[in-house]
Amino acid sequence: MADDNSTAGTRRGADQLRSWLDGYRTLPGVPDELMGLGGRPAEHWMGFLREIAGAASDDRFDMAARHIRDSGASYRIYGEEAERSWPLDPLPLILSQGEWDEISAGVIQRAELMEAILRDVYGEGRLVSEGALPAAAVTGSPDFLRAMRGVKPPAGRYLQIYAADLGRGPDGRWWVLEDKAQAPSGAGYALENRLVVSRAYPNLYTSLNVHRLAPFFDALRRGLAASAERDEPRICLLSPGPFSQTYFEQAHLARYLGFLLVEGDDLVARDGKVWVRTIAGLKRADVILRRVDSDFLDPLELNATSHLGVPGMLEAIRSGGVTVLNMPGAGVVESRALMGFSAPLCRRLLGQDLKLPNIATWWCGQPREQALVEAELEHMAIAPAFPGPAGPLTGPRLFSDLSPERKSELRARLADRPGDFVGQEVAQLSTMPVLRNGRLEPTPFVLRVFCAATPEGLRVMPGGFCRTSDGADVRAVFMGEGARTTDVWIVDDKPVERMTLIQAGEDVKVRRILGHLPSRAADNLFWLGRYLERTEATARMVRALCSSVMDSESSLHGRGQTFEALREILVDWGALKGDGGLAADAAKNSLQDASAWGSVINLVRSAKRTASGMRERLSADFWGLLVDLEADLAGGAGSIHNEAEALEQVENALRHLAGLSGLAQENMNRVAGWRFLDMGRRIERGANTCQFVRTLAHDEASIDDLDLLLDLNDSQITYRARYIIGLALNPVRDLVMLDPFNTRSVAFQVQALKEHIAVLPTLQEDGIAEAPSRILLPLAAELETEDASALFADNVTRYEETLFSLANAIADRFFLQGANAVPTVKLVGLA
Repeated sequence: MADDNSTAGTRRGADQLRSWLDGYRTLPGVPDELMGLGGRPAEHWMGFLREIAGAASDDRFDMAARHIRDSGASYRIYGEEAERSWPLDPLPLILSQGEWDEISAGVIQRAELMEAILRDVYGEGRLVSEGALPAAAVTGSPDFLRAMRGVKPPAGRYLQIYAADLGRGPDGRWWVLEDKAQAPSGAGYALENRLVVSRAYPNLYTSLNVHRLAPFFDALRRGLAASAERDEPRICLLSPGPFSQTYFEQAHLARYLGFLLVEGDDLVARDGKVWVRTIAGLKRADVILRRVDSDFLDPLELNATSHLGVPGMLEAIRSGGVTVLNMPGAGVVESRALMGFSAPLCRRLLGQDLKLPNIATWWCGQPREQALVEAELEHMAIAPAFPGPAGPLTGPRLFSDLSPERKSELRARLADRPGDFVGQEVAQLSTMPVLRNGRLEPTPFVLRVFCAATPEGLRVMPGGFCRTSDGADVRAVFMGEGARTTDVWIVDDKPVERMTLIQAGEDVKVRRILGHLPSRAADNLFWLGRYLERTEATARMVRALCSSVMDSESSLHGRGQTFEALREILVDWGALKGDGGLAADAAKNSLQDASAWGSVINLVRSAKRTASGMRERLSADFWGLLVDLEADLAGGAGSIHNEAEALEQVENALRHLAGLSGLAQENMNRVAGWRFLDMGRRIERGANTCQFVRTLAHDEASIDDLDLLLDLNDSQITYRARYIIGLALNPVRDLVMLDPFNTRSVAFQVQALKEHIAVLPTLQEDGIAEAPSRILLPLAAELETEDASALFADNVTRYEETLFSLANAIADRFFLQGANAVPTVKLVGLA
């Protein structure tokens, strides 16, 4: 029977493949990757398609692509606040080893050419002085930094990472569409694409001998480390922040390579060096791999409005105190104005012809080229010569597609400021197959290839970042924001090296330390803990609200006083507006009212927003649970019509929150990051409990009040196991406030906080307690000696205020270091 099923599956796969190929051959378009240059199917493509055709019903890619949602893989369109899910196609771009060898050689040569141009532009300047390069083609670029003239790169290279956007023509030849030297992005996304697609086709990935990406990233990391002065340098990846278009990629890359993900506010330049603000004071940053454009790196010398950089960064680079890669100013070689000079410059600087020519480009800053472009405008693409907009253009456009008014405007601008524009040939892109709606379709693609400087020389990533168009227009000028992406497989005819980033044990010094947690990360973790705890407390109140109405044995509904006390707390916490309406309405609004700042949905979104700023420190499971929680709450909007439906949703939310708490307790290392997350939870839980006690355990409290307090404090089972006599005021107060063995009591939270503060680093090792300890220790002593019968409202209020004062002291000490940040001071002397 198994053999019959296998035969039937093979037959279905063959039929599916034949249907795909027949339909694909009839589609209009240019010669493509699948059919090969001679019109015959390429063997590596046929092997892949046979495999997926035979398993077309297995939905393997759908299962693997779920990883995209769970990991939060995303990108952001400039100007949009919301992130978009990563648009990954299931079929990879497959290239043979022979074709890849030619591409690699061309990219390495081009990287060497760009390095030579930068060395001359910021050094002797002979290219301009000897007439090989017009001065305006260099100085006209906003990425040319005069402040970097004469500054030698501390690492000896201007370009640590270079990337080229390549297109393949219908004749099979590859050429360069754009050079990327400023801060090339996409390597992290290429890594994520590989993770997802290789999960979908694990057997095929192995049988086709696909080259691994890990050796490239290992070489990149070693190259960055070699550029520093110290043997074990601190390497940082400088990000523009969570609202960057590619923040997920930056976090993913930092986590994979073990780099410290920092923003401008995390760094301070002082005494010719750059330091990271950490909870242990200032720690030196040796190497900075930047994702911030050069102009925004230093508001003192460059763009004064920048909030992304570090004042004094350029001075630190000039003094050799920090290595910043790529070197500020490297983006000047990205100008389209230079593309027309690439071939002669390659012969002049390297003594070679270009192996990968770029798309034909004419810079209009020269009279002859301007005349040529003006004469052929209707058949050309017109584009800004330098990064940024030029008149009416923000990017390449076909002149023939413009309206008559825009054509007139562009002609006038071209005549007035010709140096702002280039003319380019309208290139036709080859296509590759994509699987959409169950059928193969041809789509044009652009391949970004990465080259890194390593201790062994320049090395090209065996793969890349491939963008596929969502339309059928094969003209390269139209690859834009609507593009999708896919993995890139370089297949060999022999088994490839298997390697990960694991280092030999004898080469790595073993450490067991808290680590130098950046202040911003500590701040985010602290508030993540507070948001999650406040979410749980609010959800517990909503559950009690529903249960009080539904439980026929309870007197809460008939009496109404405890019910109203619960509603008042929800109003006070901003989860509920006003104090009227039915219980079902109050529960629904407390859960889902997006206009109420303290509602459960808003608290979850605040937690997610905080977590997104330190995504490199959170596991995929943690992030996935947080995303699921928000999706469930948002998806349930409008589905609550009674208390039972509200109760079902809030209990589901509490299960998610329990999962998050379990992941934090069991999966996070007990280092500084976990301690700040836990401190946030402890402070919030202690303060919330104080408010519950003031509201529900006053001198005139009823049995219903005390019962609700135990429920909110999750202490019902403990109380009933300990006391047979029933509910009484002082025992309840003692259990939720003073009992050091009750994990939900205020005393337990304070003791946990005391343990955390004791092991966190101090700025001066002089034996004198810092502000958080001076606030916490008296509170801990008082709670240890307090008697429940003397626990009056004034005491509880003072405990709550002390916890909030502690939160402020922690922020002042560990988060808000500002200009007063100092290195850790170790005092040495005899006792």
